[in-house]
Amino acid sequence: MLKNLLIKNYVLIKKLDITLSSALNIITGETGAGKSIMLGALGLLLGKRADSKSLFSNDKKCIIEAEFEVASYALTDLFDELDLDYENPCLIRREISPNGKSRAFINDTPVNLATLKRISTRLLDIHSQHDTLLLGSENYQRELVDIFAENQSIFQIYQKTYQVYRKAEKAYQKLKKEAQEITQELDYQTFLFQELEKAELDDISQEDLEQKLNKLENAEMIKTNLNLMSEQLSKSEFSAENLIQSILLTIRPIAEFSKNYQQLYQRLESTSFELQDIAQEINNEEDSLFFDQDEFEEIQNQLSQIYHLQNKHKVQAVSELISIREELRIKTERAANFDEELENLDKNRAEAYKKLLKQGKKLTASRQKIAPKIQKELVSKLQFVGMQNARFELQITPRKPDLSGCDIIEFLFSANKGIAPQPLKNAASGGEFSRLMLCLKRMIAGKMALPSIIFDEIDTGISGEIAIKVSQLLNEMAREHQLLVISHLPQTAANGKTHFFVYKENGKSETISHIRKLSAQERITEIAQMIGGKNFGKSAVQSAKELLEMY
Repeated sequence: MLKNLLIKNYVLIKKLDITLSSALNIITGETGAGKSIMLGALGLLLGKRADSKSLFSNDKKCIIEAEFEVASYALTDLFDELDLDYENPCLIRREISPNGKSRAFINDTPVNLATLKRISTRLLDIHSQHDTLLLGSENYQRELVDIFAENQSIFQIYQKTYQVYRKAEKAYQKLKKEAQEITQELDYQTFLFQELEKAELDDISQEDLEQKLNKLENAEMIKTNLNLMSEQLSKSEFSAENLIQSILLTIRPIAEFSKNYQQLYQRLESTSFELQDIAQEINNEEDSLFFDQDEFEEIQNQLSQIYHLQNKHKVQAVSELISIREELRIKTERAANFDEELENLDKNRAEAYKKLLKQGKKLTASRQKIAPKIQKELVSKLQFVGMQNARFELQITPRKPDLSGCDIIEFLFSANKGIAPQPLKNAASGGEFSRLMLCLKRMIAGKMALPSIIFDEIDTGISGEIAIKVSQLLNEMAREHQLLVISHLPQTAANGKTHFFVYKENGKSETISHIRKLSAQERITEIAQMIGGKNFGKSAVQSAKELLEMY
């Protein structure tokens, strides 16, 4: 329940700080005094948009803060899911800075608006006379029926079964689509694979082949250069070997005169041996080198095929061609097994769908079982609040399974004789809708921990005995849940456990809205004024006292 509400620097409110009772709280006041402003402030706690135009003073930030008693709402799992510290009481705060930036906090932890909304909507429910979209939605109507049916365990099993089915269905459809795509291109992909397989790429070094081809293409020039090197090293009269031998003969007689000379002799001798080895290797290379036309053509064909495949697949390396070949291998081999895989997945989804329908029938049965009771009880309550000709039907029709079940739930309503029940969006006026919502919420009040409910002028358009009965219904509901009721009716105002009065104070330069809790005597005066106007008489005072004594 909402224990305390603080509003600072919001529209016409400089500062408002009220402590609410756990039962029925009544808020009255003149039109335009600021009751709707309070609703706007509470709307900010529900995640509605805010801007700097909402500020009373443009140089200070606006603060909306509410303290909730949350022990009865079973919110620990939700707090864990949102990674928030669970505390009781729970403090929710919204701040708007002068530059228009907004921040939200839950137990002093900063949160985004989505998180704020997930928590605050479990704690606060604002219902106005024109709040028709919620009750008119299929999801909301289904949720109401499930609350009455108390079928949460059945519903949870159904949803788990539905998730299993959806997973099986997605797996089947994904493979089916993949099979269609691959089958359409299977012939071409098989050709590509066979072409790459035939190329025998695993043992090919493109670099070695290109080097061999280059060597064969330049064999004549290479052989000529090798022959020339051989002549220069060992075969000519003035070869490098002969020159070194001559130098050795020159240095040998003086080698014994110095260690340095001996070292030079040894290095020259080593050079002579190295030149002989080099000359022999060059001679071997020259002897082994010859142009082989068959080898040349074979290498040329291999490289031509590699270049063709690389260009075709838009790659630059043999390793990339091998990767593509293996991908094609997997696809072509898998295509051969598609029928078997599809058959298995189809069996899985069929079995999952069968289980889903079984659970769906249980869920539908629980809804169908409670439907007559809902209809009977709701019509009874509508008649109690003055809608004697009200007709209500809860229509449950089968449909393709989704996350909410295998049926469509629709509320049909008529307030007048001779008019068949119609969908709610077509059937009810604002006042009728308000009483319908009140009756529904009264019915579910004993079945779950409702949020603190704020009714904004839910009693508009009624008077006399009907107003008293609506007040009685509010009083019954307030025994189990906290209500805040904004009203212009004396019957409703007299019903509250706590009565707040909203008024405006007009100063020289500004208008400020205030709210205060009324004493017992002040309540008599306020209700008498609601009955007889500003210049009320003794009869209005007496009527006010009688109304207060009724409750």
